[in-house]
Amino acid sequence: MPGGKKKEQFFLFSLAGIQFTHILDFMIMMPLGPEFIRELNINTHEFGLLLSSYTFAAAIAGIFATYFVDRFERRVLLLSLYACFIIATLVCGLAPDYHSLFIARAFAGAFGGILGSLVQTIVADSIPFERRGRALGTVMSAFSISTVAGVPLSLFLANNIPYLGWRAPFIFIALISGLILYVGYLNIPKITGHLGQTHEGSRLSQIWNIFFAHQHLRAFVFMALIMLTGFSVIPYIALYLTSNVGIDNSYISLIYLCGGIATLMSSRVIGHMADRYGKVKVFRVLAVISLIPLVVTTNLMPVPLWVVLINSTAFFVLVSGRMIPAMAIVSQVVEAKVRGTFMSLVGSVQMLASGLASVIAGMVVTIGVDGKMEHYNLVGYGAALCGLLTFCLVGYIHTDKQAK
Repeated sequence: MPGGKKKEQFFLFSLAGIQFTHILDFMIMMPLGPEFIRELNINTHEFGLLLSSYTFAAAIAGIFATYFVDRFERRVLLLSLYACFIIATLVCGLAPDYHSLFIARAFAGAFGGILGSLVQTIVADSIPFERRGRALGTVMSAFSISTVAGVPLSLFLANNIPYLGWRAPFIFIALISGLILYVGYLNIPKITGHLGQTHEGSRLSQIWNIFFAHQHLRAFVFMALIMLTGFSVIPYIALYLTSNVGIDNSYISLIYLCGGIATLMSSRVIGHMADRYGKVKVFRVLAVISLIPLVVTTNLMPVPLWVVLINSTAFFVLVSGRMIPAMAIVSQVVEAKVRGTFMSLVGSVQMLASGLASVIAGMVVTIGVDGKMEHYNLVGYGAALCGLLTFCLVGYIHTDKQAK
């Protein structure tokens, strides 16, 4: 990237800021689960649908985005979509009931989903492959920052501003996003290299060919399995810990804080290891080790808080850590001229899979007459099976020796 190392760092931090806010916008729904169920008078299945309204809308929007994402200059498109996302998030904070919140979440998901894949596309367009693991580690540390600072602060606002309650986090996210929009305007350069490429044939046939290309199709299945592994379990962690393990709701922010600090420190390390030792090898190690805290989480009995913190922190580090080598591998299977379209499709597959995961898990788990969650262990076993399948499939995604 022209402009030197310092300019590249500001560029990556600006992208990380955009990732931070739209990831936080999605993540805050999960620890607020008990409050949504109580305040909106809904059940676990309806909560799963509320989560999936975001992800399904993001998936559909991502598919539509393939028609235009490679036809516009990246910077203008990114900042315009981000402005729309800010408005949608603010509307979430003003929603008066379940159904209006459901619709507002869908609009936030539509813009947020495109943002996620577009940020990854911009990194892939701007950073050479040999440094892309570390660059993605920087940008994807937004997940860690959102859990370290964003989620605990949002929960604090929800718990300490009674007249706003669950609405407070969305208003907070909208305000922070406005500041990041200005920072991005100053630090993200124009990216036009993809505009010089010609596209032959109709747009629909191009998208069809991109989706069903042999290497691409395996990458889509791979990403879907990764999302099924994590997002069948993650949305119900807070509810399970408070109802079954006996953790007080006030400690949920501490759990996210510890997990976020650990992933913040580990994300760049994982990116560096992926560049040094091979992205496939590092992914496989993480995929296997992550199954331990995953299965423990879904089978946990009443234990001291420190045991919960150790297990949940390991879960955050390992489950989120898989995405760093995975995205570096997947981003390299496609030519630069269609990378925006491909990454939009990847984002759609991710969102569709995570939405299906939360809905299916919401149908499996139930709340018994004693107020405890039931059948969460079955969700964990299904997630573990998906995790093992990613271990097998990753070796078939990319033949470049650098990825091995």
